[in-house]
Amino acid sequence: MSAVSTPPVTPIPARRDAESTKAAILKAARHLLARHAHGDITLKAVADRAGVSPPLILKYFGNKDTLFARVMSFETDADALLAAPLDDLGAHMVRHVLVSQSEQGADPLLRIVFAPLHGEQGDILRANFRTQVTDRLTARLTGPDAGLRAELAVATLLGLGVMYGIARGTELRAHTVDALVDRYAPTVQAYLTP
Repeated sequence: MSAVSTPPVTPIPARRDAESTKAAILKAARHLLARHAHGDITLKAVADRAGVSPPLILKYFGNKDTLFARVMSFETDADALLAAPLDDLGAHMVRHVLVSQSEQGADPLLRIVFAPLHGEQGDILRANFRTQVTDRLTARLTGPDAGLRAELAVATLLGLGVMYGIARGTELRAHTVDALVDRYAPTVQAYLTP
């Protein structure tokens, strides 16, 4: 009786999901933009961080400028950040910043802190931040000094993001997200409520 030989099975490479690949590229570019000057970031660095090839970035985004125009937009981040009723918005915003950093490795606002590093692109980043985050929040607030209160609320969130994500505060990171929300959200909410 002769043995039947079967050829080894060659696994079929998994097809990339275009949307998850684009998301990984954007996440990598945001991460680098929050740590390096725009002019110092190469497509290769973004590709390496995202686990893709530079030509794939070009396929999805066309060029570095188009990619970074998307990264410099806060529109999608603001949608998620502001997606709660006004009475619960402070807690929602604090939770969103902490969960984004702890579970997704990205902060929805923190890249604005590095705008001074980015020259002309920093001006774009600041303008986008103003219109897409603080102006949208201001429009939701009632009562006096809505613009000032919106900026103070956002500044408070940025401070939390810096301490949690950049300084990596050991006390902050030793507590649960729920515990931090319980302590920090009332401060943010106080600015949102006239």
